[in-house]
Amino acid sequence: MTGMATSIKKIVAASLIGTTIEWYDFFLYGSAAALVFNKLFFPDSDPLTGTLLSFLTYAVGFVARPLGGLIFGHYGDRFGRKTLLVVSLLTMGAATFLIGCLPTYESLGPSAALLLTALRLVQGFALGGEWGGAVLIVSEHGDSNRRGFWASWPQAGAPGGNLLATGVLAILAAWQSEAAFLSWGWRVPFLLSGVLVLIGLWIRLTITESPVFQQAEPEARAPIVGVLKYHSKDVLTAIGARLAENISFYLLTVFVITYAKTTGIANSTVLTAVLIASAIHFVTIPMWGALSDRVGRRPVYLAGAAGIGVWIFAFFPLVDTGNFLAITLAVTVGLLFHGMMYGPQAAFFSELFGTRMRYTGVSIGAQLSAIVAGALAPIIAVALLKGYGSSLPISVYLGLAAVLTLVAVYAARETQGRDLAERTNVR
Repeated sequence: MTGMATSIKKIVAASLIGTTIEWYDFFLYGSAAALVFNKLFFPDSDPLTGTLLSFLTYAVGFVARPLGGLIFGHYGDRFGRKTLLVVSLLTMGAATFLIGCLPTYESLGPSAALLLTALRLVQGFALGGEWGGAVLIVSEHGDSNRRGFWASWPQAGAPGGNLLATGVLAILAAWQSEAAFLSWGWRVPFLLSGVLVLIGLWIRLTITESPVFQQAEPEARAPIVGVLKYHSKDVLTAIGARLAENISFYLLTVFVITYAKTTGIANSTVLTAVLIASAIHFVTIPMWGALSDRVGRRPVYLAGAAGIGVWIFAFFPLVDTGNFLAITLAVTVGLLFHGMMYGPQAAFFSELFGTRMRYTGVSIGAQLSAIVAGALAPIIAVALLKGYGSSLPISVYLGLAAVLTLVAVYAARETQGRDLAERTNVR
């Protein structure tokens, strides 16, 4: 085993564990919003309206993500990736732990929901800075021939975190009565975050700074100025590419829990289905990243966008059956198509931008899209379900997003094999 191989594997492990913990914190909130927050923080509303309100607090986290991306990106492009990754992990972990300590509506009234919203903002701010740094420190350590494969591992932290969050909630839901879960059981996964963050922090402090960053000449201007001057089209590419990817993920893993409840399917059934699908998703994301090293980023990404745009019309009818195997198939296939976009995405976006503006460019492009895509997806889906009483408008919604993603990626240039040491990567 070469020194380079040892180094990149250590960097990948540190990024993967860190992103898994960060996404665990973020997705835990989404699952809790679908399962219990409507009852604990908005008890005066009817069930579907309460869920809609809890998803609004969930969406607030996405609003803070571009700000986190801008601030973390600015300092990450000036001072390095490693320090900012440590800060993002500590910030996210503290917010999640405090959510587990919050009083509910019963003891604090409406102020409880305000505190919940404030901590959700902190979560979003931290995640906005986390994603760009995690994928860049891997992309900038690895070689161009296998960049898609190595950079896809931090991406696997998303299903890894969702797997962890859903698994903990599924175990608690199966082993506890509903009354016990509502009383104190829901707090356990949030408090567990404190332990996970300490583990992630210890690992991240051992990694080295990106060599590409260390060798790059400092920019005299602010990174955002360079992004706007050289990469405005690339930011739009990232925004468009994220639409179908982001919307589909939250419909498949977060909204499906609410949807299943409205059709009378047990929480444990859909949580277990999401658990199995997330495990398969976790394993297959690096496979799609590796495929993009062979055939290019765009072909794999385009196949995923087209696939999810079609599959979503079969997804809800399969869930409607109430059959466990059918629900598992629906979520698993959907996440496989999602992975075809998400796997190559880290390398694809990293290769769009120059070194001393890369953290900013990647973060802004990805996080701006998160507002209009991931943040609104569960809210729009719940509103459409409430307004039309049918899943078809939700399928059309994602289908249209898939078309926009296809256009954005098709219009972009292929980036496979790009030298990340180039000053601006403009070609």
